Amino acid sequence: MKRAGKESNHAFMCVALPKKGLFFKSKARRTPSELVGQVRHLLNYMLRNNEPREAKRKEKISELSKLFLEMRTLLYGDSESEPVPETCSQLTKVFFEGDILRLLINCLPKLDLEARQEATHVAVNLQRQQVNSRLIASDYMEQNADLVDVLVLGYGDPNIALSYGPLLRGCIRHQVVARHILESEHLKLFFDYIQSPNFELASDAAATFRELLTRHKSTVSEFLSRNYQWFFQEYNLKLLDSPNYITRRQAIKLFVANPHKPRDVAAILIANRSKLLQFLGSFNLDRATEEFEADKAQVVKEIAVLELKDTPFPALEKCGIAC
Repeated sequence: MKRAGKESNHAFMCVALPKKGLFFKSKARRTPSELVGQVRHLLNYMLRNNEPREAKRKEKISELSKLFLEMRTLLYGDSESEPVPETCSQLTKVFFEGDILRLLINCLPKLDLEARQEATHVAVNLQRQQVNSRLIASDYMEQNADLVDVLVLGYGDPNIALSYGPLLRGCIRHQVVARHILESEHLKLFFDYIQSPNFELASDAAATFRELLTRHKSTVSEFLSRNYQWFFQEYNLKLLDSPNYITRRQAIKLFVANPHKPRDVAAILIANRSKLLQFLGSFNLDRATEEFEADKAQVVKEIAVLELKDTPFPALEKCGIAC
C-alpha cells in the first residue's frame, strides 16, 4: 500500500509540473510609461551625484543599459516578436513629453560605452517615429534647439564625440535642425573637426557634415545662395588644400560625387569647372593608391559632364570663388 501511494504521488507530481509552465506567466514587460519613468529617475540620479561611489555608479549605469535595451526591443523587435506601432508611438510620446532627450544628452558623458550605445540607438530611432501621423521629435527639436548646439560642440571632446555624432545625424533628419545648424556660427566648426588628427572623430564629423549638406536640398540651396562666398572659401582653404590626404579626398567627393546635388551646388561647380579641373589635374600624391586615382577620375568625369537642365542660377554672375 505504501508503495502504491508513493507511485501515486509521483504520478501526480509529473502531471502537475507541466501545468505550472502553462498557467504561470513570466514577468510582464514594463510599459513605455514605466520605462521612461525609471530612465528619468536614473538619469536625474546620475546628474545630481557628480561623484557617486564607484560600485553605486556601475549599478545605476547597468540598470540604465537594461532599460534602454528594453526600449530598443520595443522599437526594433526581437527574435520572439515584431515591434508594435502603437507601443512605439506611446514610447515616443512619453519620451519627448518627459524631456528625456535633454536629460540623456546631458548625462551621456557620465555613462559607459555600452550604455551610451544603447541610449543612442533608442534616441535615434525615436527621432523618426510618428505619433498620430506627426513627427513630434521635429517639434521638440524646434523648441529645444539649444540641444543641437550641445551636440555640435560635443565634437570638441574626443571622449564623447562618437556618441554625440550619431545622435546629431539622427536629429538632422528634421529640416528645422539642419536649418538651425546652417544658420549658426557652429557650422564653421566642422571645417576644423574634419581636420582632426583623430581619424575616427574626423570621419564621424565628415559623415555629419555630409548629412547636413545633402539631406534637405531646398534648405541647403537657400543657405548656399546667401553664403556661398565665405562657405567655399573655407571649404577650399581648410578642406581642399588640407595637408591631410584623407581630408582632401573627402572634400573632393562630398559635393561632386553626390548624385542628388542641390541645384545651387551644381551651378557653382559649373561656374568653376575649369578651375576645378585644373586643380584636380595637378592634384597628385607621391603614394597615390588605385582607389584614390579611381575616385579622382570619377570626380573629373562628373564635373566634365555636369549641366543644369533648368534656367540659369541667378547668382552665377557673382560666383567668383577661387577653387
